[in-house]
This record gives sequence, structure tokens and C-alpha cells, in this order.
Amino acid sequence: MPSTLITGANRGLGLEFARQYLADGWQVYAASRKPQSASELRRLAGASDEKLQILALDVTEAVSVQAAAAELDGQAIDLLLNNAGVGGPRGQTVGNIDYEAWAKVLDVNTMGPLRVSEAFVDHVARSERKLIVTLTSGMGSIADNTSGGSIAYRRSKAAVNMVMRSLRSILVHSASLASSSIPAGC
Repeated sequence: MPSTLITGANRGLGLEFARQYLADGWQVYAASRKPQSASELRRLAGASDEKLQILALDVTEAVSVQAAAAELDGQAIDLLLNNAGVGGPRGQTVGNIDYEAWAKVLDVNTMGPLRVSEAFVDHVARSERKLIVTLTSGMGSIADNTSGGSIAYRRSKAAVNMVMRSLRSILVHSASLASSSIPAGC
């Protein structure tokens, strides 16, 4: 049975991905910062015949990410889906930037997927499909930014595109040197 780890699975797209993969017969590892307050995800897990396991995982905390990876030690993950993300504050303009909030957006949306990918790369390498996928946005496009605005979010998504492209290049290069398998979906 194929398996997926989905970050930010407690609501929105992450919760729907969990529902869909579960319905398709996948083993689902659903990661949430606060599983105790993820009531809909817990209901879904309760009705899943143990095919949905909830993990406590905060993409901004290395200790949390490592603990989740250790909890799944030895498990193959066919699809690592980096979905967790935040939009950041609205209405910021030049001269009115909340740099602390901006740093939080970058931590969640850019560094978070890299932290998770690093921690779970061996799990993915053990699988048949070997996919690491990170949700991004058209707002991460430099060429398509004609309206400005949402500076922190746009920057975080443009940066995560580059991070994941770089990760793929590193893994391909490492694999060619070590003759090991690589995640193909980075």
C-alpha cells in the first residue's frame, strides 16, 4: 500500500489531501502542529481502520520535525507532501513592514519544507515512488507579479521554489556519486 506524509493536515488543503489519499487506499501520516485541537482530522483517523496516523509536527521546530521522523523510523514514504503554510499579515506597504511577521512566514513556508524534506529524505528513498512535493503558488512567480502586495508570502513562495529545485539538484548529484536512489519528485 502506498503511503504519504502530509504536513498541515489539520485543515484546508492538507485535510482534503488526507481524505483523498485515504479514500484511494493509501496509508496516510497526517502531520499537525496541534493534533489535540485537530478535531476533524481526529474524526477522520478514528474512522480509518488505522490507515491514518496523526503526527505532532511543527515545521518551524527542528526538534519537532526530528521527533516525527523518529516516530516513523523504518517506514517508507512514497509521497512527502509539504503543505503546511501561512499567508502572513495583510496590508503591508513600503514603510509599514512587519519584519518579525515576515520572518515567521519565511520560516513556515520556505525553511519548513526544507527541514521536513531533510528529516524524511531517507523514508522517501526507501519507497517505490520517491516523491517530495511542496505546494507553492502562482504568487511565487517573479514574472507574474504585476500587482505587488503580499510581499512576505510572495517572497516565501519564490524562495521555496528555489529551495526545492536546489534540493533536487543536490540529491541527484549525491545519488550519482553514491549510486543510491533519489527522490524523483523534488
